[in-house]
Amino acid sequence: MSTYDLTGRVAVVTGGNGGIGLGIAEALQGAGASVVVWGRNADKNAAAAEHLTATATAAGAGAPRVHAIRCDVSDEAQVVAAMAESIEVMGRVDCLVANAGIGGWSPFVQMTLEEWRRVTSVNFDGAFLSLREAARHMVERGEGGSLIAISSVSAIHGAPAMEHYAGSKAGLLAVMRGLAVELARHRIRCNSMLPGWTHTDMLDAMTVSEKFVANTVGRTPVRRWGDPADMGKVAVFLADPTLSFHTGDCIVVDGGYSIY
Repeated sequence: MSTYDLTGRVAVVTGGNGGIGLGIAEALQGAGASVVVWGRNADKNAAAAEHLTATATAAGAGAPRVHAIRCDVSDEAQVVAAMAESIEVMGRVDCLVANAGIGGWSPFVQMTLEEWRRVTSVNFDGAFLSLREAARHMVERGEGGSLIAISSVSAIHGAPAMEHYAGSKAGLLAVMRGLAVELARHRIRCNSMLPGWTHTDMLDAMTVSEKFVANTVGRTPVRRWGDPADMGKVAVFLADPTLSFHTGDCIVVDGGYSIY
């Protein structure tokens, strides 16, 4: 059980219908927050909402609420509409986790502008739009809040043939540092999380290679990949409104991979 109390708070998790996003949604809900999941896949949204609702129901009366919205974060109109619906349904948004992201692999000299933009439109533009709409709401409401960007350790170490992915994740770190300074007077805290190798749909395809798994686990001091729940615990910490002096931070959650 979480030591942090998010009872009465409302969190939006983009890309919250699976992987790290769902792990974060589960953790926020477990700490007492009502959760709105944004995702492009309607079926995955429904499954995530059903799972989270079942968890809330099991918790009994007064359990946090759950809502899911179909949203492509690379589409400005959809993001604006999703934020409006989130506020209408829940009454407010206290925390936004900009987690939605996609991967890609292409040798740099062969990478097309179309492939570059396919990844950055979701990972970078989509995060910008989501964070902007949340910030607008929080500034107008005047009660502070928490913005959390899910970056990646790819932002701080070499990621060959993934320069579009790594670039988008590194860009998020700069955006969040700027927001931490700009939004501090509104009591809005802005922090980033950098997950390492984590069991998700995006990365589990790589586990078919025993050599790859052995190499990455061998370079990870805790000797395992992360789980979405590992990231969820850190997100709950970053969402806690009592941590009013903690902003502009970049928290690496990779089992020691990036320092080994």
